[in-house]
Amino acid sequence: MPDTPTATPPAPFTAAVASISAAPPRPELAVTEIPAPGTLAPYSFALAADVVPARHHSDSDIGTGRFVVLYDPSEPDAWGGPFRVICYAQAPLETEMGVDPFLADVAWSWLVDALGTRGARYQAVSGTATRILSTGFGELEVQGDGAQIELRASWSPLDADLGPHVQGWGDLLCMLAGLPPAVEGVSVLSVRRAGRE
Repeated sequence: MPDTPTATPPAPFTAAVASISAAPPRPELAVTEIPAPGTLAPYSFALAADVVPARHHSDSDIGTGRFVVLYDPSEPDAWGGPFRVICYAQAPLETEMGVDPFLADVAWSWLVDALGTRGARYQAVSGTATRILSTGFGELEVQGDGAQIELRASWSPLDADLGPHVQGWGDLLCMLAGLPPAVEGVSVLSVRRAGRE
């Protein structure tokens, strides 16, 4: 938000936040509003989400993410419009899935497919999909080997209707955590989760 706390947000930004609030999250997600970064744009809004472990009785972290909306009425050249969405999604994997050379491509295609299936309109998409492999040593040796998939992306929505964008991000987060897509039209690849059995 701008430095002046009493400033009234512009109508397009208010409409965008309202559209996000009106978009029902998937039941597998626990979504909360979090403080938004204040230095990236004059106005911003952010959400955090965690995949709820529906099939076991533990607090295991099977997927987490962030969704940030930036609004700058000056329409920065790099954005091509007044809005920019930044998202992050991460989930643990079984180690053998983490070495799959196609995993990053699949994760990226899930994002694009989820946004398309939800009807999100956008341009200037960019991002990275990262496979992280780890091995514990010393006192962490008991954790053994591990793997994670992490996706960071940004894009410029073409209008203030951001409900489809936040729902597409939620679908991506659930798919990275090994859950099926919520709507038809998103391809599914079996990704086994670490510690799900």
